[in-house]
Amino acid sequence: MGLISRLFRGKYDLEDQLENLYVHWFQTMEGMSFSEARDTARGMIEQAKQESEKEGTARLPKNLGNILLDKEATDEKIKSMLTKLRQEGVNDEDIRWWWNMHDLERRMMQVDYLRHRYILFLKLQEDGLGPEESAKGVAKRFPIFGNPDDNTLSGGNDRPIPWELKNRVDLWIQKGYKMDPEKFKKRIDYSTSVNSLIRKSIERGNL
Repeated sequence: MGLISRLFRGKYDLEDQLENLYVHWFQTMEGMSFSEARDTARGMIEQAKQESEKEGTARLPKNLGNILLDKEATDEKIKSMLTKLRQEGVNDEDIRWWWNMHDLERRMMQVDYLRHRYILFLKLQEDGLGPEESAKGVAKRFPIFGNPDDNTLSGGNDRPIPWELKNRVDLWIQKGYKMDPEKFKKRIDYSTSVNSLIRKSIERGNL
């Protein structure tokens, strides 16, 4: 089998795996029919592929996390990037988890995350809230991931947290609701946003 054939086979194997994963998730966790789940997953894959090609990240190596950490001591640009991430609470394990994934896997997580945020935003508007109040409501229920230097929509502890923290944050939220859902919900309610609570928890060494 030629190199091109192997590359294409690997690409479509990954797409099939992602489709199956998300179809199963949508059926079991969101109650979608098989056809609805399949169409949603395929649409997300196409969106993720288009964004990956547009931003020139489609051919990034799968083990990029290891590469970044290996070159941190000798490459000033990489060192600067990782230093900023570490200041936000990101550790080596987070970097490996996020950047060792295939770019399409990362993109799918981002597309699905934004899809859930948009669904909640629309629901809050249907409940009678205006756009600004709906955006605040989303920030109260969902972590906002992105570039921590982006103060477009929020500043201070409410500003975006790095994508590298997503796995750790998801597990922390699941643990909080499992241990004492009422107490955890109150902690969020008393905070200006989920992000603010996340940052305070990182500072205290609880996340």
